[in-house]
Amino acid sequence: MIGIYFSGTGNSTYVLDVFLQQYNDDSVIFSIEDEKLIEQLNNHDEFIFSYPVQYSTVPKILRDFINKNSNMWNGKKVFIIATMGLFSGDGAGVLGRLLKHHGAIITGGLHLKMPDSIADEKVLKRSLKKNKKIVENANKKIKKAIIEIKKGKYPKEGLGILYRIAGFFGQRLWFGYKTRNYSKQLKVDKDKCVGCSKCVKICPMKNIQMKDGKANANEKCTMCYRCINQCPKQAITLLGKKVIEQTSVEKYLK
Repeated sequence: MIGIYFSGTGNSTYVLDVFLQQYNDDSVIFSIEDEKLIEQLNNHDEFIFSYPVQYSTVPKILRDFINKNSNMWNGKKVFIIATMGLFSGDGAGVLGRLLKHHGAIITGGLHLKMPDSIADEKVLKRSLKKNKKIVENANKKIKKAIIEIKKGKYPKEGLGILYRIAGFFGQRLWFGYKTRNYSKQLKVDKDKCVGCSKCVKICPMKNIQMKDGKANANEKCTMCYRCINQCPKQAITLLGKKVIEQTSVEKYLK
């Protein structure tokens, strides 16, 4: 089994690693940004996807990856892990339906609440203690799921019509348009930017370039929040006007 992930602040990477360590120590994980992944798709028949839900749907970069490699999924068995700040409805189901459209067999889904990564909004901000508890609960849920999976009972969270209705009316009906295209809203405060170019290096979309010693954002942001959470001067924003709290999963593992 191969693990595949897309992650912004490390939540989805972390839970996938925990899951596979308990499921099978020999499993390997790959980012969708890793050029070696395509070879793995050809050589394996069973996968686990892990990704962060955005407005109860799939990040644009991941959706494009699935469609670009549409010929790879036919007959493949896929289990889906969706991470979220609170609630998504059919977070796993959205990706499941897309993969199924390309011939994949969806074996199950698991929803995991994780610390919020939207650094420039106050919504869902929690204390360090509460976030550590959230990660602890996610670990417990993974352990319980693995026990059931080894019995042949795969969790089906996010799959099915009731989950789909909850996801549509809960978020996609109102906010789904935000993920149909890449965002043009990423902003860099040139007064705060010191030209370290860290954001350029970590952006999965190559959406940020240096110009005259300052970072410049273009119009192809997939809203992963990597640059916003890692900017040393808090000079980058997307949905909000200022950075409230920078986060990464490592903060909650100490």
